[in-house]
Amino acid sequence: MNKTVFLPAILGALLVAAPAMAEMCTGYGPQTPRDITKTGGLNARVLALAPKASELNLCNIHLHVNAEHKGPGFSVSGGAGDHGGWKCNGSDDLTTAELTDPSGGKGAYKGIVPGDTIEVHWVHTSCEVNPGKGLGSCLSDACANPALRVETQVFLVVNDPENALDYADFAYAGNVVDGFHQAKSLPSGTGEPVVFAGSTTGPSYTQQACSPMQVTWSVRPQCAKIDISSLHEWAENGNVFEEDHAHGVRQLVTAPELLSQIE
Repeated sequence: MNKTVFLPAILGALLVAAPAMAEMCTGYGPQTPRDITKTGGLNARVLALAPKASELNLCNIHLHVNAEHKGPGFSVSGGAGDHGGWKCNGSDDLTTAELTDPSGGKGAYKGIVPGDTIEVHWVHTSCEVNPGKGLGSCLSDACANPALRVETQVFLVVNDPENALDYADFAYAGNVVDGFHQAKSLPSGTGEPVVFAGSTTGPSYTQQACSPMQVTWSVRPQCAKIDISSLHEWAENGNVFEEDHAHGVRQLVTAPELLSQIE
């Protein structure tokens, strides 16, 4: 058999059978999530950073499992796909007690068990709106292009009501400070937040399907432990965000053309 004829024929058949590789999206502003230990970025879109969270209205709180971002305290790969992302570095060092599920798998906050890593997003907007369900609550007919800021904390979920943090401390309880809707508090003690320009996240976006929304991110670099029962209680008691389950993750954005420069 003539190999010089056979090889090109095989290659031609493979090229026909294989789907065309999707091209990276172009023309969009910087994307999120990212590795916050790497400051480089080549995205040329200039975005003004949003004001501090205290000068904006809290419009939504939701969480993802695992972490969408990669950082110094959450750098263990959780795999690919909608439920991949990154895990807290101490995930493999938990005690049997910390890993015991007090709800027996029947807690009100679905899709979370002790040992999971979660990334919580406190979304803030410049629009005059009330907190509510989904990112649509951050917009209004009178304010379709707001300044958006997301305060972010990655938690390691454990069964430890005595020592771990209480999710209720970071919830929204109808409180208004200086005219702005605000969470009861935001996490502290987990390092200086890394602030950068990016986009909305979630599994519907990739490096080939980019988000058009412009967002200022403030990501704390270290994990903290949070008690799982406090998550279940928050969901069981009801919340204005109608949150009762964990959301999937957008895989890490690594293309420099899709990342902003972190100053």
